[in-house]
This record gives sequence, C-alpha cells and structure tokens, in this order.
Amino acid sequence: MTNEIEIGRGKRARRAYSFDDVAVVPSRRTRDPEDVSVSWQIDAYHVDLPVLAAPMDSVMSPATAIELGRLGGIGVLDLEGLWTRYEDPAPVLSEIVGLADGDATRRMQEIYAEPIKPELITQRLRQIRDSGVTVAGSLSPQRTQEHWRTVVEAGVDLFVIRGTTVSAEHVSSRAEPLNLKRFIYELDVPVIVGGAATYTAALHLMRTGAAGVLVGFGGGAAHTTRRSLGIHAPMASAVADVAAARRDYLDESGGRYVHVIADGGVGRSGDLVKAVACGADAVMLGAALARASDAPGRGWHWGPEAHHPELPRGERVRVGTVGTLAEILHGPSSSADGTLNLIGALRRTMATTGYSDVKEFQRVEVVVSPYNPF
Repeated sequence: MTNEIEIGRGKRARRAYSFDDVAVVPSRRTRDPEDVSVSWQIDAYHVDLPVLAAPMDSVMSPATAIELGRLGGIGVLDLEGLWTRYEDPAPVLSEIVGLADGDATRRMQEIYAEPIKPELITQRLRQIRDSGVTVAGSLSPQRTQEHWRTVVEAGVDLFVIRGTTVSAEHVSSRAEPLNLKRFIYELDVPVIVGGAATYTAALHLMRTGAAGVLVGFGGGAAHTTRRSLGIHAPMASAVADVAAARRDYLDESGGRYVHVIADGGVGRSGDLVKAVACGADAVMLGAALARASDAPGRGWHWGPEAHHPELPRGERVRVGTVGTLAEILHGPSSSADGTLNLIGALRRTMATTGYSDVKEFQRVEVVVSPYNPF
C-alpha cells in the first residue's frame, strides 16, 4: 500500500499528517488517573514529567528553568540568548515586549547582535545548578564548537544542540563543521540533538551517540519556516517516522535506546497526548509555556529564528497569558481549550485508554480524523 500522491507527472509526494489530523481511540480497559505514571528517564536523570521547556528567551530564564525543574520537568536555557549577552536583560526584555510590530524584527536583530559572554554562560548555569534541579543548556550547531567547553565546565547535566535542521553530516566549503559523532563521544555529558523530521536523518543522529533526538522544524507558533524557506514537517508523521528509527536503531545497536522528543506543534494538551501516542518519549514546549504569567515574554513569544541577522524565519507573536507555569502544567484549569493542566489531560487520556505509563501509551490506537475547529 502506497501513501504517495501524484503532484504532477514529474513529482510524487508522500502524504504526511499533523497532530490536528489524528486522534487517539479508547480501548476496552480504563484506569484511575491516579494510577497512571507520566515519568521518564533520560540517561541518569529521572524526570517526573515528559516535558522540556524550549530554549527560547520568551519561555526560559534561569528563574523559570528552576521553577520548571521544581514542578517536575526540565528547563532548557538558551545559551545564545539575552541571559548570556546582558548582565541584566530585564530592560531589553521590556523593550522587545513593547516594540511595534513593524519594528520588531529589525530591532531584535540589533539587540541580539550583542556578543555572547562566556562568564555569563557560567553564571546562569551555576545559578540553576545551585537550586538543585537538572541543568540543561542549549547551543546551536554553529556556536557549539566555540562555547561547549564553558558549558561543560559550568556543570551542565544535559547538553542540547538545537537548530532548525541538524544533520549528522553537515557539508561546508568555508569552515570545518562540527563532527557530531566525535564531539558526543568525547563529551562526558548526555547530548540531545535536533531537529530532525525524517527516519533517515534521525537514524544518522542516533548513530552519533546522542541520548535524545528532537523531532520537527518549521512547526512552532513563532516559526515562519514554511513561508520563508518552504520547509515544514507535519508532526504526527515526523514523530512516528523517528520513533521507527529509534526501534530499528535499538536492534542495530544491540539495545541502546535513544529518546524521541517532539519539538514543535505541541501548543495544547491534546497535542502533547498525540505526540506521545505517535511515539514521543517527551515533548519540548515553547508557546504552551510562553503563555505563563511568570514567563519572561509576558504573553509574547519568539525564538532565535526571529532575529537571524541575514534571513529571519520566525517572528514575535502574541500568545497571551492563561495562568502560572504551575497551572499550565498541573492545573487547576478554568478553561476547556487545552492551555491549562497539560499533565492532568495526559493522565486522563492514558487512564481513559487503559495505559499505565508513557512507554505503554505509545502503543495506543490512533486514527486519521482531521480536526476542524470552525
């Protein structure tokens, strides 16, 4: 059976599905939500919630990374963001929040032109470490070779290498590219790397020794990658493809399990549920956590793509505020739109479909059932 569609006589395309296109189907068994476990483990770190916060300045500051850690997740700090460029980023954050729409991109390019200061990388990571939570920091592939030593010496627990697209085989005629396999082999801390959106790309990343692979690009609320580059990865298909790579790599490597983390398109609790149902071990949340009243963006959301110096492929977007970080993750919810009590919703769905833990829930039946909210 083929999933291909003829675009024209000279081009065929595979049909792919977003989270809005699929739905979870209840089984014959149900459980009490209190009997459900949503914890997972990556390398030596047991994590209460299958949630990482995206390394975006509108979502994560050292303070919110600490708060998320206390709530049971992992906050990933952007080590190329405002907190490593400015001793006190508060005035700059206030300016970004107050910018007129037409001025936002140009002014953000100027603000983020401030050099990264290695001593601030050390300071911010140590602040998180001193709180006792798991320490995670993110660099782009382009900056990893420049700053990785500072990051490791500051005592990071999880090293995240995150870009729009990260490959195990980057080709450049201008500079010596990052050799991921050698880099990860020589590093003493587990590395999470991505994005990847295909079976082949993910399998190659798994072979570098990565502890986890981030799935997706171009699908986040603050991305314009589809409009600017023509690149988009419908997330239900992308997660399922990378989960298949994880299964095959498990056999190939003789039992080495690489975690699959959905990164993009997980804006509400139903998306989180469907990401796990398609095979994700955890999700990386951006816009969902940017809606917190205690998030640095104060109801605005943007990522590093929004201020790229040459080709911005993201924008500052208004997502509003719905509650505190604690209420977004654990409730209580005063809304039925899926923006609050994300973990409660995951527990409820797992209980309704009869599964006791996240790993089991990856086997739940899924149907193609496009959702039209209008």
